[in-house]
Amino acid sequence: MHTYHAPIQDMRFVMDEIAGLPAIAQLPGYEEATPDMADAILAEAARFTSEVLAPLNRVGDQHGCTIGANGVVTPPGWTAAYRAFCDAGWNGIASPVEFGGQGLPDALAMAVKEMVCAANLSFSLGPLLTTGAVEALLTCASDELKAIYLGKMVTGQWTGTMNLTEPQAGSDLALIRSRAEAQADGSYRVFGQKIFITYGDHDMTDNIVHLVLARLPDAPAGVKGISMFLVPKFLVNGDGTLGARNDAWCVSLEHKLGIHASPTCVMAYGEHGEGAVGYLLGEANRGLEYMFIMMNEARLGVGLQGIALGERAYQQALAYARDRQQGRDALTGEALVSIDHHPDIRRMLMLMKSRVEAGRALAYYTAGLLDTAHAVDDPAAAKKALYLAEFMIPIVKGGGTEMGIDVASLGIQIHGGMGFIEETGAAQHWRDARITTIYEGTTGIQANDLLFRKLMRDQGATAQIVFKDIHATVAALAAADGHDLHVIGQKLANALKAWGTATDWLAANAKTSPASVLTAAVPYLHLAVTVTGGWMMAQAALAASRHLAQGNNDPFYRQKIATARFYADQCLPQAAAYTETVLAGDSGLDNSLFTKA
Repeated sequence: MHTYHAPIQDMRFVMDEIAGLPAIAQLPGYEEATPDMADAILAEAARFTSEVLAPLNRVGDQHGCTIGANGVVTPPGWTAAYRAFCDAGWNGIASPVEFGGQGLPDALAMAVKEMVCAANLSFSLGPLLTTGAVEALLTCASDELKAIYLGKMVTGQWTGTMNLTEPQAGSDLALIRSRAEAQADGSYRVFGQKIFITYGDHDMTDNIVHLVLARLPDAPAGVKGISMFLVPKFLVNGDGTLGARNDAWCVSLEHKLGIHASPTCVMAYGEHGEGAVGYLLGEANRGLEYMFIMMNEARLGVGLQGIALGERAYQQALAYARDRQQGRDALTGEALVSIDHHPDIRRMLMLMKSRVEAGRALAYYTAGLLDTAHAVDDPAAAKKALYLAEFMIPIVKGGGTEMGIDVASLGIQIHGGMGFIEETGAAQHWRDARITTIYEGTTGIQANDLLFRKLMRDQGATAQIVFKDIHATVAALAAADGHDLHVIGQKLANALKAWGTATDWLAANAKTSPASVLTAAVPYLHLAVTVTGGWMMAQAALAASRHLAQGNNDPFYRQKIATARFYADQCLPQAAAYTETVLAGDSGLDNSLFTKA
């Protein structure tokens, strides 16, 4: 069974050359993110994930979680691994120092998070949700609640969840029925049922902090009447010790296609008495607004999951292709060669590699923008960075997760029949990846978010900044030395032109032909992913060429240019096809097919 080895050199290259970590380390609060610190963190995270988390990936897939009288039991080795994870400080790597975190930039933390996801996706989901909950509490919790809960959540002593979905309310949160009733002491009693709650119960910590969406009795209808409540598994005494068990229970576990070791719970609040004790977060009826703070954190993290699984699938496929002997070399005629000699296998491996590297660069670039938005002194620069990051998040989430599925599927294909056999482990990567395009907002939701909340909120001004930056990269490629760089630049220019054409069409038709625009949303997202991925690869090629020009002949840099050229040849031409699809709108839809007789 192939294990995982973190691609430290590529991670560090992307952090420095794409995300801009050296400049971020000059911002207030990030001064400790020195090159030596980054090297030490990446090396230790690589060791921990390969030695501790990766070996449990198969164990978790086979054993899954169970539920008994005392709650959910995680697979063998899970609790010890989680304690080691928290003791090493990985849970709070980017969280504020004042609450026990390390306060390091997201651009650096993303690499650690990618390693954890690639080594063991099911394990990574608990810390991912906790980190999102921490962000929500930092934004809207009272000082009293922060003092009680944040320190233990940042260190990982307690975990956090997000509770949105109900049996009748999936993506349409206007249908939420869970309710909360105010009490004389300022607390609330929460009643309702939530489904698909990741790590809603487990045995890794002695308390779990649920963030629950519910309605107050006098709340307005629809999404404007949703509030958010903190509902702990165990109540907390005044001295910080745990008190009585709250009326918040996991009543069943879902049986899933993948991520078997991540407990997906049906949670019941207030079914055993007077309701689950909860505390209002922020202002009443602003819960959805607050939850989206957590959601944005989670969406970037889920995009990273797809990228991480793509990397894991690529590593395993590459190792298998180098070892598996089959067929004759088409060029030399040599008999019984390893299958990595065959051109189609090489094509698939390069497609896996290039798409993963493009996705990684997009995710780290977005993390760097968030670091800038949080720490830069100039309000205008902070707003610009935040808008760019928010524009990129649906691209990273939608693109990273769709890519992860595609790449994991290619990994199975390279294994041939052995990929379809569970013992090789190739199938698990695909099964685990399949959920990522669904949770935290489906690909369709990401596409609508990109169009209506990000592209059109400022009449396309942020998109124009992205287009201008890509155009600058095209100009730099044209001015550079090297045939490969010139080809990459020309193909990126063609793709950018296609993206601009599609964007203009959407802007012109958004109000007059909403059905056409909505039909075109996902193809437009794929278009944006394709072009921005090519942009990242082009920037990587430029950076690699600079290293080579300075006399650094590490083969890594030549491979970086070759991978970017492959992406330009094999992926960027798809931009024109996606644009044609966008311009077609809903003209090919036959609505009569979807109408009941």
